[in-house]
Amino acid sequence: MSTTTGDDVPLDSHDRYDYSPITEGAPGTWPGGRRLAVYVALGIEDYHFGAGQTENLLEGVPAPDLVNTSWRDYGNRVGAFRVLDRLAELGIPATILLNTAVYDTAPELLAHARAHGAELIGHGVSNSDSLEGLSEPDEKAYLLSVADRIAAEEGAAPQGWSSPWLTHTDATVDLLGETGYRYLLDLRLDDRPVWLTTRSEPLLAIPYALELNDSTSVIGRGVGAAEFADMLIDEFDELLVSGGDQPLVMSIVVHSFISGAPFRLRQLTRALEHLVARRDDVWFAQPRDIYDAVRARTGAGTGVDETEEAQDVLS
Repeated sequence: MSTTTGDDVPLDSHDRYDYSPITEGAPGTWPGGRRLAVYVALGIEDYHFGAGQTENLLEGVPAPDLVNTSWRDYGNRVGAFRVLDRLAELGIPATILLNTAVYDTAPELLAHARAHGAELIGHGVSNSDSLEGLSEPDEKAYLLSVADRIAAEEGAAPQGWSSPWLTHTDATVDLLGETGYRYLLDLRLDDRPVWLTTRSEPLLAIPYALELNDSTSVIGRGVGAAEFADMLIDEFDELLVSGGDQPLVMSIVVHSFISGAPFRLRQLTRALEHLVARRDDVWFAQPRDIYDAVRARTGAGTGVDETEEAQDVLS
């Protein structure tokens, strides 16, 4: 990807995707003639006690930190069950960003998610992990270990990946394609899915909420539960009116121990009820559905013109 300054001095950049303004997108719709797809991702995570990275509510608690540990544990004991049930009540399919350690520490929760037909996205073994600094062979082995565990438990490997702490190495995008993953939930470069260039099969970047995300907004920036709900509503309403004739994607990312807290779940429910009230205008989907539709439309990520099959899928 070539980028220059006004004096034609190259800027440091990457070669994963080219610039494409929203004004030049191809017209189309999602299934049912809808132009906005919405998916809700729930982080179901596990953390090492006293080691690695953690999500904390209270900073500076000395070891052994049972306070923040118990706050996180609430998610897998209580919060995730309630969020999954609430999504089901509203008719919204669930997507789970899964640390595979949860199979060992909270198997009943995974059974509950399975009963709700949730799509599982590879999200590492533990959320105390990071891809940062891994050698290419070690990173490949790590990605495969996550896929293999989900395949062993669910009968099929995950197609989607979202990195713990949104971390990557120079090889991550390449390795995801080489280890069987087909789409990435980490990036928000557009309101449209974008194919990323890899050493093998292209990888689809499906828009991922970096701000409509209770970790970055509620915990990271101190956004209140009601304000977070208003953010979801405003994003949704604006995308409906500004989308034009292109199929767009809105994502919502919440975590079991954050939005699973009763007072936040009440506000999240208010926002989701606003969305489902416009169900006739919206495609509530899972990432695998979005991937399948985009792949059909674009010729499996090769950039070829739309096929008759794609028109059937997206119009």
